[in-house]
Amino acid sequence: MAKKNKIWLWIFAGAVCITALACFALPMYIIRPFRAQTAQELSIALYVRQVGPILAIACGFASLYAAWRLRRWPATLLCVLTLAGVAANQINIFEIMFRPDLEPGFARASEAKLDGDDMVLAVKLGNASHAYPIRMLAYHHIVNDRVGGVAIVGTY
Repeated sequence: MAKKNKIWLWIFAGAVCITALACFALPMYIIRPFRAQTAQELSIALYVRQVGPILAIACGFASLYAAWRLRRWPATLLCVLTLAGVAANQINIFEIMFRPDLEPGFARASEAKLDGDDMVLAVKLGNASHAYPIRMLAYHHIVNDRVGGVAIVGTY
């Protein structure tokens, strides 16, 4: 193989590796707790999340081809990293990041341990009221509860 072609193949192998990993990392970076996102950022993240698995698979095949043509251990390492990106793109990371709290703990308001600047999402139905710390909801995004005998879902 000509030296010029080999250089381009190395660049190609690096680019497909970065692309496969970015398809996983970019949505995870944009959609994370305790960070406000713009509508444009969310649109980008959701689009990448939608096309990422297919694009990553294409990158995996391209990386296998590059590793086969280059036949050097760094190319094999790039291929392994690319295939790790392919595998990561098949996982719904948001289910892991924002797992619902299936057994939330509750305390009376007088016993609750909150910082002075903590915000809460409050619900009042009849004479019953519950409050859910925003910092907890930011991680779980959802809480199932009963307030005054009524089943509710609190979300953030």
